Order: sequence, then C-alpha cells, then structure tokens
Amino acid sequence: MKLGSLKEGGRDGTLIVVNRDLTRGVRATTVAPTLQKALEDWSSIAPRLRALAEQLEDDKAVGSFELDTTALAAPLPRAYQWADGSAYVVHVELVRKARGVEMPPSFWTDPLMYQGGSDSFIGPNDEIEMADEAWGIDFEGEIGVMVDDVPMGISPQAARKHIKLVTILNDVSLRNVIVGELAKGFGFFHGKPATAFAPVAVTPDELGDDWNGARLDRPLISTLNGKEFGHPNAATDLTFDFGQLIAHAARTRHLEAGTIVGSGTVANRDPAVGCSCIAERRVRETLEGGKPLTPFMSFGDHIRIEMFNRAGKSIFGAIDQKVVRYTPPA
Repeated sequence: MKLGSLKEGGRDGTLIVVNRDLTRGVRATTVAPTLQKALEDWSSIAPRLRALAEQLEDDKAVGSFELDTTALAAPLPRAYQWADGSAYVVHVELVRKARGVEMPPSFWTDPLMYQGGSDSFIGPNDEIEMADEAWGIDFEGEIGVMVDDVPMGISPQAARKHIKLVTILNDVSLRNVIVGELAKGFGFFHGKPATAFAPVAVTPDELGDDWNGARLDRPLISTLNGKEFGHPNAATDLTFDFGQLIAHAARTRHLEAGTIVGSGTVANRDPAVGCSCIAERRVRETLEGGKPLTPFMSFGDHIRIEMFNRAGKSIFGAIDQKVVRYTPPA
C-alpha cells in the first residue's frame, strides 16, 4: 500500500491512503490520525490501513478524492530522527579523489552517517527556499526507509524486519557552506537545510522482486530544468544495504518508531548513467578536464526526482521543486 500526509490537521499532517496509480486518496483518520501514530503501533494498524487501501483500489472507499500532490506534506512531515548514510562509497571515493585525498580503507567496512534535521521536512512540490545562490545549492536523490521500534545492537539481518515503508527523497545540500563546516571537524548543520520527500511512502511488498529486503533495484531518475541529469540504479554499486545502515544507526541506541534512514546520494561507478547530484558531476568533470563546468542551482531552477517500476509507472510519485529566493523577516 501507499501512504501520504495532507497538509492539514497540525504539524504532523493527516494520514491518507493512496491508490497504486497515485490518482486518488482517502483520509485514514478512522484508523490512525498520522503516519507517526501508525508506525508506533504498526502490527495492529497496518492491516486496517491495508483494508482501506483495498477499498480504494476497488473504488469503494467512502470519502475518496482526486490526489493533488501540491496538497501533500512529506509522508512524515517531521520525525523523531533522520539518520542519513553514505551507502554508495563510490560517490565518496570520487569526491576525495578530486580533492587529492586518500580514502581510509575503513570507509568500505564501516558506514558513514550523520544525524540530520528532522523537525521540518518539506513536501514533494514545496519550493526550495534559499537566501543566497552563493551557498552552492545542490540536490541529492536518495532512497529512504521508515522503521518501527528498533532495539539497540540489532544485527543487519534482523534489522531488515523493521523496515515498514520505503520512499525517495531530495536531501538538499549547500556545498559551499558544507566546506567550511567540515573544516571545523564537527559535521553538518547549516549545509543541510530541509529535506524534501516524495508524495508517498510504500510498503515493501509494493516493490515486488525489485526489493530484496534491504535494497531497491530500480534506477533513480533526476531531471534538472527539463533535461535528464542521471539515472543510476539504486542497487548497483551499493556498499551498505538498509539492514546494515539500520544496524549501524542502532549500535549504541534504540531507534524510535518513525526514524528515517537514508541511503545517501545514489551513485554508480559507470559515468554513462549520470549522477544524482551536481557535486558528483562537477567531480567527474574535474577529473576528466581539470575543472568543474556544471554550476550549482540558481533561483528559478527546477529539479525533478522520480522512480518507475518495470511497467513504467511511478512508484512514489515525483519530487518536483523550484529553487526560489527567500527573504528573511525584518
């Protein structure tokens, strides 16, 4: 089934069930008011949501409506935790190579992960508000999973069972801000503004054979200003699957229901498939020609990120955003 959240009912939105074609939805408030509440009691609530989803598919759901993605928040408009990994080490390797920095061997065995801001995610069509183009505005196409309660010290294999929903996201990054922050040796903060999510998150069964329990075997397509930027496959060159990422996040703490774990920028070693972020393309350009050619995003630019199943239908709906100038309050 496919689940989303309307921008109504408070900061956590209103939970809706969406049909497979992403054309109609129905409020699920008789089952659970929000997706967060559903994840906290998933074993009892999920069957009731699934029954509602079946009614919607059969056009028997009372109160169903035509889906308007501009009315959607992120599936989880805010979360108790947002842990973003860097599961495609080939991406990290390229970046460090361009800087002339050797990559520690441990990067291939111990996942990189940072704790991002989760108090205010944005919806699939919400604008990317930025005060300054000089910040180096970039998109990052990623896969994300949402879990129920995960015990500390769990194994990667057991962690797979806690994945309840899968989605895609745009982890907006400010590259020129990040450089200064990393130089301080204390990680990201200003360089990682609000993250945008697809219209819906889906249960793993919706993915069929393309989901092996911990990784998604489909291309992630990024389109910048109407031109395809990249279509790397999310299973190719994946160093750490979601079982490993969740186990890493839970090494010294319990993960609360509603925690979101991200894959990091989807990247393949083959340059022919393109990239899921501008920074990687700039690195490849530097390695090939001595300097980057592709500029970071400017006001007015559009980014679209989407994934399709083997039948050519959108799985999660599209993240479709415009970069706009933000003017701080006086």
